[in-house]
Amino acid sequence: MLEQKIEALKAEIESLQAETLDVVEQLRIKYLSRKGALNDLMEDFRNVAAEEKRIYGPKINEVKQMAFDKINGLRDALNANVNGNGNFDLDLTRTPYPVELGTRHPLSIVKNEIVEIFQRMGFTLADGPEVEDDLHIFTKMNFAADHPARDMQDTFFVEESKQGDVTKNILLRSHTSSVQARVMEKQQPPIRVICPGRVYRNEAITARAHCFFHQIEGLYIDENVSFTDLKQVMLTFAQEMFGPDTKIRLRPSYFPFTEPSAEMDISCHICGGVGCGFCKHTGWVEILGCGMVDPNVLELCGIDSKKYSGYAFGLGVERITNLKYQVSDLRMFSENDKRFLEEFEAAN
Repeated sequence: MLEQKIEALKAEIESLQAETLDVVEQLRIKYLSRKGALNDLMEDFRNVAAEEKRIYGPKINEVKQMAFDKINGLRDALNANVNGNGNFDLDLTRTPYPVELGTRHPLSIVKNEIVEIFQRMGFTLADGPEVEDDLHIFTKMNFAADHPARDMQDTFFVEESKQGDVTKNILLRSHTSSVQARVMEKQQPPIRVICPGRVYRNEAITARAHCFFHQIEGLYIDENVSFTDLKQVMLTFAQEMFGPDTKIRLRPSYFPFTEPSAEMDISCHICGGVGCGFCKHTGWVEILGCGMVDPNVLELCGIDSKKYSGYAFGLGVERITNLKYQVSDLRMFSENDKRFLEEFEAAN
């Protein structure tokens, strides 16, 4: 009796047809669901003698696999040729030419590479708003209200609001240091973060400058952090990014939020430090600014400057991209020219 049921079900499954995906789903329920035909067959199988189970077990498994294959085959055929309404899924407005895929933007390629290098050194990602307030952009970064350093950056001010006697300026962030301020407000040391993001400055758009660009800033705060720690991290980054033979030099500089401060140059990777037009025949190319976090910044953000010290650094993604790929015009990064982007297919 069970043998006849198995053979009848096998013949029934072999003859299955379906014109829509709805019919396929109905067939799946009929044969493969908990109340389907195969489940009924298994109920009969449980009642046969033990010596017959070895005979009928493989046959039932064969029928079950046949049902899976048949129903999945019907579904795949309909998905390939027909949609659920029974109409051929052809877009007659589609171009006959091949659809060309895009590539990752060169700034994204370089940003991801920079982030990966610092993540391997233990830095974690931090993010913050692009529309920011004066407190986090300037005040907590040691820019006094009448500090001339505020004039170093031309800022896009969005609005001015008053809260009682306090005037609050809202602006587009001119550096990602505001993210560092927010991290220090919420977290006590040890802190080791990098802050990638877009920043805005009120500058004329030329081949060498733009009103928006991308920065990656880093911050490390802990006990007994020294300038030597900063130098070693910067050397490691430069050699990971530009090659193991890369050398660095640090020149004294000034930033309101670090003291001492430095500009960092790398040996020109194009001429090997000999001197060429790219490095203006000096053998060195500037890539970033850095320094020890000013104690005032730590105190303004709620961190004990007598117990903790730290370093910070900031670099422009466009600057590093120019060094790696020698892009002569910054405007090309934002013009969405397909011909320009195609040049970076091999870098993806």
